[in-house]
Amino acid sequence: MTAPRARLSSALEGCEIVIAVDRRAGELAAALERHGASVRRAPALSIVPHIDDAALLDATRALIADPPDIVVATTGVGFRGWLEAAHEADLADELASAFAKTRFVARGPKARGAVQQAGFDVDWVAESETARELGDYLVAEGVAGRRIAVQHHGSGSDGLDELFRAHGADVVSLTVYRWGPPPDPELVARTVCQAAGGEVDAVLFTSAPGAREWLDAARRAGVVDGIRGLARERRLVMAAVGPVTAQPLIDEGIEPLVAERGRLGSLVRGVVTHFGGGGAPGIPTLHGRLEMRSGGAVLDGVHRPLSPTGASVLRALVDARGAVIPRATIVEALPRTTRSTHAVDMSIARLREALGHPDLISTVVKRGYRLEVADA
Repeated sequence: MTAPRARLSSALEGCEIVIAVDRRAGELAAALERHGASVRRAPALSIVPHIDDAALLDATRALIADPPDIVVATTGVGFRGWLEAAHEADLADELASAFAKTRFVARGPKARGAVQQAGFDVDWVAESETARELGDYLVAEGVAGRRIAVQHHGSGSDGLDELFRAHGADVVSLTVYRWGPPPDPELVARTVCQAAGGEVDAVLFTSAPGAREWLDAARRAGVVDGIRGLARERRLVMAAVGPVTAQPLIDEGIEPLVAERGRLGSLVRGVVTHFGGGGAPGIPTLHGRLEMRSGGAVLDGVHRPLSPTGASVLRALVDARGAVIPRATIVEALPRTTRSTHAVDMSIARLREALGHPDLISTVVKRGYRLEVADA
């Protein structure tokens, strides 16, 4: 029996995180959980490999017969999948021999890593991780008369084939995998509504098509404005593994958290640093900094679990930033079946107990309640 992995930190305690990815979802979830997060997997797309695709193997045989001058690797998973398909068809050794004089260029660090792992040297890597930069580089260098093999990402719509052909290149196009429908569309629909309703602290994306499809699901549910608003207030973190993945979010008017190095480890570190390093909205109180989480609050670095009602009441107090909240306003944060002056008093009492500091919320006679803010 495998022993559970040790907890690395409590930076993500109380955080509900949606990972809208298919590939390596287990690895990403485990990394987040080791920092205390509660993870919901809701891949917006699935990856359908082309291991037995006849067109891919025909293109591979054509490259063996007439080796390319340049190989363009756009994704790590795609390049590895291509070599795995060649291996399954007993073409791997012949393909490696055909690459003896071939130059490799990569769209980003993950593609470069896959090429190097396969035993080839990478001549150049696009710093922006975009197909546009890669295409501009090769066109500026001159591609007329050159044979170029282009390994595409899942959607296959990066425009490189057309660009190189327009400048006189002989292009061999290879799509190693494609994007399929989400494994559970209803789960994706639920998560976009939960994100818009404040029940989620962060949503993580590792591909531009996945980000685009998740936003399309939010659009179909009519909650894009809610998600955009929470992201603007920094109450919802939309995190992307790199600039290409971030672009659909930016196009939607959402400023994402972007991993520095375009890798899963950097993505996890970015989210951990945001919540564990004061990046989330907070307010100074008499008992330390207070930050809200979907699963409660973090007070002076300690997670305090709260009921949904308690969290709703506390958020109203936090938003007031030390101003008095009338009982009539707090009533609106309670479930409809329990809205009364007595229910407000009981909710405040339970909230004080859960926070561990009864004096953190003061009673203002005949007026209501207020949070004891340090600078009030």
